[in-house]
Amino acid sequence: MQKTTLQNVLTLYTPDQDALPVVFDSPHSGAQYPTDFDYSCALSTLRSIEDRYVDELFLEAANHGATLIAAEFPRSYIDVNRASDDIDETLIDGEWPHKEHGKASPTKRSDAGIGLIPRLIKPGTPIYNRSLSPKEIMNRVKNYYEPYHDTLCTTLDEAFYNHGHVFHINCHSMPSSSAYPKQIHAIPMKPSDIVLGDQDGRSCNKEFLHLLRDFWRGLGYRVTINDPFKGVELISAYAQPTRGKNSIQIEINRSLYMDEETGEKSKDFEKIKGQCSAMIKTCTDYVRANPERIAAD
Repeated sequence: MQKTTLQNVLTLYTPDQDALPVVFDSPHSGAQYPTDFDYSCALSTLRSIEDRYVDELFLEAANHGATLIAAEFPRSYIDVNRASDDIDETLIDGEWPHKEHGKASPTKRSDAGIGLIPRLIKPGTPIYNRSLSPKEIMNRVKNYYEPYHDTLCTTLDEAFYNHGHVFHINCHSMPSSSAYPKQIHAIPMKPSDIVLGDQDGRSCNKEFLHLLRDFWRGLGYRVTINDPFKGVELISAYAQPTRGKNSIQIEINRSLYMDEETGEKSKDFEKIKGQCSAMIKTCTDYVRANPERIAAD
C-alpha cells in the first residue's frame, strides 16, 4: 500500500501494483480542524456530525487492488458532497460577489442549514455566531473543495482510461436516528443497517448495486436502496453508467461499530471493519471477473 498526503486536505491510498478500476472515497471522516474555522459551538457537538472511523473501515482498499481517498478536514468546515455553488447566503457578510465568483445557487440543503458551508449542526444548533466573508468561503473552496474533487476526478478518469470502466463507492455513516426508511411502513419500523444509494438508478448499473445489496443481506443486515439516502454531489458529478462510469453511495449505521453518545469504537468495530474489507474484495473480484472489453489501448 502506498500513502500520499495532500497536507490538511486528503490522504490517498493506492496499491503497490497497478490499481483496479475500483475507487472508494470517504469525504466526511476528516477530523483536522483548520485554525481559521472560528466556530462558536462546542467542539464535541461539532464532532458529532463527522463520519467518524469510516476511513478506517475501508482502509484495506489498497491491499485488495483498489484506491481510497479520505478527506482530512471536517465536513462542517466545507462539505465536498455539495455543489460548489450551493452557498447559504444567510451566512454571508454582505452580498455574494456574483461577478467575481459566479452565481450562488442555494438549494433546499442550504435552506436547511446544510449546504456547501454548513450553518447548523442540527435544527436549533448553529455552528457560528458570526457571518462569513465571501473571501473566507472562497478560500475554503479553492484550498479544500477543489483539491478534493480534482483528486477524485483525476483518479476516476485514469481508471476509466486504463480499464474502460470504473466503479466508485462513496462511503458514509449515518446516525441510527436518521436510518429509518421513509417508504417502508413495517410495524414496528426498524432502522436500516446499510443504505445503498444510486439516485434511483441514475448513477450505477443494477448488477453492481445488487452485488453490494446481496453481500450485506447475506451477512444478515437490513439493507435498503435509496431510502432514506440516495446520494448527492459526489456520485452525481462523475457518474455515467451507460458509459461504464458507475458511482454508488453506502451509508453504514453508526450503532453497528461505535457508541453514538461517546464517539468511541464499540466491541464490534473490528467485526464491521472485517466485513467492509470483505465487501472491498467482493468489488475487486467482480471487476477482475468482468473486465471491460473496450479498454484503452
